Amino acid sequence: MQLSVSGKQIDVGDALRQHVADALEAIIGKYFGKAIESHVVFSREAHLLRADISVHLNRYLLVQGQAAAGDAYAAFDSAAERIAKRIRRYKRRLRDHHQRPRDGDAAESVPARSYVLAESEEADAEEAPAGDQPVIIAEMECEIPALTVSEAVMRMDLADQPSFVFRNRAHGGLNVVYRRSDGHIGWVDPDLRASPSTRPKS
Repeated sequence: MQLSVSGKQIDVGDALRQHVADALEAIIGKYFGKAIESHVVFSREAHLLRADISVHLNRYLLVQGQAAAGDAYAAFDSAAERIAKRIRRYKRRLRDHHQRPRDGDAAESVPARSYVLAESEEADAEEAPAGDQPVIIAEMECEIPALTVSEAVMRMDLADQPSFVFRNRAHGGLNVVYRRSDGHIGWVDPDLRASPSTRPKS
């Protein structure tokens, strides 16, 4: 597994790097076997230190966790425990996914682009683009996978994301799952069979 450990305005020593490597190898080895790569970033958050962990279990599975504490070791250990809990919760399903032929997943995925937009304050400070378009500060290639609804919820939870876009494997349409403010999961499944003239007017 490739591992990168870095700090933002923080010096990361060899002892901390070794602690990170040992802990992640133990967690991934216990619950999944192996991973492609992991990234750990330490940064300051007010008077605390924050650890952000991202682990690519394979090309399609991303697990993320973060935590803040009084020192870097405690912050990392808390974030690593969150990752371990997420992997442990979906252990059986992750193994099934790991053994599934990847060619099928790749064939069903749709290439897409992901954009990071500037906050409104940043956008207002610059000259507005033609057509009042938002200011794009980053652009990345990504894939929209074909999944069942439960698989999409699993991926959203593993990546600790508020929402997840996917192709519904049942019918091929684009769907979204998201975490509601009440803690439940929302699911958007557009009815593309209805023509514009038959859809209710707002």
